[in-house]
Amino acid sequence: MLTREQATAKILAAKQKSKLTWEQIAKGVGRHKIWTTAALLGQHPMSAEESESVVKILGFAEGEAQEVSSALQEFPMRGSLDSAVPVDPTIYRFYELIQVYGPTIKALIHEEFGDGIMSAIDFDMELKRKEDPKGDRVVVTLNGKFLPYKKF
Repeated sequence: MLTREQATAKILAAKQKSKLTWEQIAKGVGRHKIWTTAALLGQHPMSAEESESVVKILGFAEGEAQEVSSALQEFPMRGSLDSAVPVDPTIYRFYELIQVYGPTIKALIHEEFGDGIMSAIDFDMELKRKEDPKGDRVVVTLNGKFLPYKKF
């Protein structure tokens, strides 16, 4: 039986070999590209139907396909990174953004909504390119349900 990490490594190798994009794979699965990418990188479990679509799209041989499909259906250890402070520059910039603007985001959410948090479960995200003469911009939209803290 494959671990979730081993399945992810096989998926990345098959993706590179097939020259498919995350968006192409997601369309084949019938899900959003962000959710599908996160699932294939180990952050969400897939249904049997979704995981079977993935292994077909990526061209896994029958025995390996079953192992990868089974691993994709396991509940993951979400939010697991190799280190407490990410070292990859792209991921680190989001970490840095939260270090600098996290208290501001928290203060503004509390002022606008009250005492609570933005859900990362009931959540959508979009990532788009915005052309700009000074250099293209990355536009990330985080859209999560507000969850108030309750008193008991």
